[in-house]
Amino acid sequence: MTEKSIPVAANTLAVGVMGLDLQQGIQVPRRRVFAWAFWDWATQPFNTVLLTFVWVPSYLTSTFFVDPTVIGTDREEAALGQLASYLGYGVTIAGFLILLLAPVLGQRADRAGRQKLQLLVFTALLIVAQLGLAFVQPGGEWFWMGVALIAAGSVFGEIAGVNYNALLISVSTPKTIGKVSGLGWGFGYLGGIVALTIVVGLILGGVLDGESGTTFQLIALGATIWTIIFVIPIFLSVPEPPKLAAEQKVGFYRSYVELGRSIARLWRETRPTFWFLLASAVYRDGLSAVFTFGSVIAGIVFGFGFTDLVIFGIALNIVAGVSTILAGRLDDRFGPKRVILVSVFGLVACTLVVFFLADLGAGLFWGVGIVLAAFVGPAQAASRSFLARVTPAGREGEVFGLYATTGRATGWIASLLWGVFITLAANQTLYGILGITLVLLAGGIMLLFVKAPPATVGA
Repeated sequence: MTEKSIPVAANTLAVGVMGLDLQQGIQVPRRRVFAWAFWDWATQPFNTVLLTFVWVPSYLTSTFFVDPTVIGTDREEAALGQLASYLGYGVTIAGFLILLLAPVLGQRADRAGRQKLQLLVFTALLIVAQLGLAFVQPGGEWFWMGVALIAAGSVFGEIAGVNYNALLISVSTPKTIGKVSGLGWGFGYLGGIVALTIVVGLILGGVLDGESGTTFQLIALGATIWTIIFVIPIFLSVPEPPKLAAEQKVGFYRSYVELGRSIARLWRETRPTFWFLLASAVYRDGLSAVFTFGSVIAGIVFGFGFTDLVIFGIALNIVAGVSTILAGRLDDRFGPKRVILVSVFGLVACTLVVFFLADLGAGLFWGVGIVLAAFVGPAQAASRSFLARVTPAGREGEVFGLYATTGRATGWIASLLWGVFITLAANQTLYGILGITLVLLAGGIMLLFVKAPPATVGA
């Protein structure tokens, strides 16, 4: 069956209030599926190279941005801890911006049928933020510019992700939604592996020097070019979901009134969606914090250098990519709730092991990091699958906007607790992990009481 023979409306996952009341036997061209998944691949360097494993831990929260007079003294660790706490506060501000913007923009995209247009706009803004990082030079006076650009990139990437997630219905069927969601996350991790491998190759080849600030500026430039190239397929091959033709367009501020009505309607008509948004808001904040601050702990607490972090990132992305793709199959067979619960409580155990056994050194962090990586991706992919299965038809952008919003409604908690715990512990970075642990544990407990979506028989 060719792509032209598939009406867009026929592939709308009519996830209504009665569950997955959907057409069976729908086929989606593989080219469309892979074009969609490549957006994860394209934007992964921001998350993997810049935010998680290279730019932030080896550059922004390193001695490049502390007073040179404290380097090599007993005040160096406290100075680095202070940078880590400031990063947490910057991420908290980004969370509030996403809280304000994501649901309304998603709702308006639904009404206009313009998910792809919004995806284009905010992906472009993400690219601009990445490019800005290429101009951040070493020195304390540049630190807050780096934090601002990382925070802005997080905002733009999150809002773009609202529209990207909404397009999931254009590339999957009731029987394959878990697999396709897992494939997208898997592509992201695999893209991270390739990007980090390129960085390692340039280091070993003598092209990059981890002791030079110019290296990190070039890495930001390379990430920007990567994103520009690989976002092209989704805009060429993936169709818009149907717009809400019967809905009246409203102004920006009026959209907040409509947002309140949407939440009330979810409560009345599809209670599992409402409760899942609430529970996932909490544990996904913990997942985000694991990504954002895990390598900061590796660098400051366990002494990982530039090359160590890159190799560590490659190993973790391999594990995460494979586990995410496999978990997509488990999602379709056993349901997303079970996958999420196993993953979240597994992460709680990992963070506690790191905190209480930190004296065992870098070897411990390597081992726990590998186990942790096997849980993070499946939890994220299954969360997207869970929500898509319980989302009312024609409101995908709106609900995925709420998904981003509820995540950020509590999204300030983990980053704020990260900073507060470090500050209260006299700038000891390790204590920040306790804030992440508390958020993950609370979210996992809340999810236990959420009704799972109906299972889809078949593969």
